[in-house]
Amino acid sequence: MAGFDIQNMMQMARRQYEALQEKMRATVVEASAGGGSVVVKMDGSKRILAVKIDPEVVKSGDIEMLQDLIAAAVNEAGRKVEDSMKSGMSGMLSGLGLPGL
Repeated sequence: MAGFDIQNMMQMARRQYEALQEKMRATVVEASAGGGSVVVKMDGSKRILAVKIDPEVVKSGDIEMLQDLIAAAVNEAGRKVEDSMKSGMSGMLSGLGLPGL
């Protein structure tokens, strides 16, 4: 196995992991539901940073609909974070130069 340097590969993996962690901290996604009636901002750690609710939705008095819209917006934001992190992980793994990845 000439040229296979496990120490160098581990250092590269650590740097890539740290870069991914930084990307997670810097990532902010926004998702909406109900045509923008509910908007959720979420960071790469899936912490909700903000929720905006159109006052007209509240005035309607339909609490169940509002709850559904909030859940839908939060779930969509979570999916966006996962997609962003998956693309970061695939770049990290390809950067390691491992065969088959």
